[in-house]
Amino acid sequence: MEKKSITDAIEFSEEKFTKRIIFREGESTVFVLNFMPGQQLPAHKHPGTNVYLMVLHGNGTLIINGEPIEVAEKDVVRADGEEEFAFTNSGNENVSLYVMLNKIPDERYAQNI
Repeated sequence: MEKKSITDAIEFSEEKFTKRIIFREGESTVFVLNFMPGQQLPAHKHPGTNVYLMVLHGNGTLIINGEPIEVAEKDVVRADGEEEFAFTNSGNENVSLYVMLNKIPDERYAQNI
C-alpha cells in the first residue's frame, strides 16, 4: 500500500503547465496536470490506452478530435487513446486535472458491486 496527497502534486509554473506523477507502475500511471490561465496542453494521442480525467478545480476547454468541450470542477471525462486530445485553461483561475492511464487485468475489475 502506498498513500500520497494530491495536494503535493498541485504545483503551478508561470512558464508552462506542469505534470506531477503521483503513481507509476507497469502500464499504469496517475498524475496531475496544472494550468495557469491561458496555458495549454498540445494535441496528442494515447495509443493503446484510454485517458480518464477529473477536473479537481477550475474550468477550461478540452479539445477531443477538434471538438471543444467545456469542463468544470468535478467533471469526469474518458477519451479513447486514438482520439486526439488537448486542453486549454480558458478560465480566469488555475486548473488542476487528475489523469489516469491504465489497463485492467480482466473484466472482474470493471464491474459495479
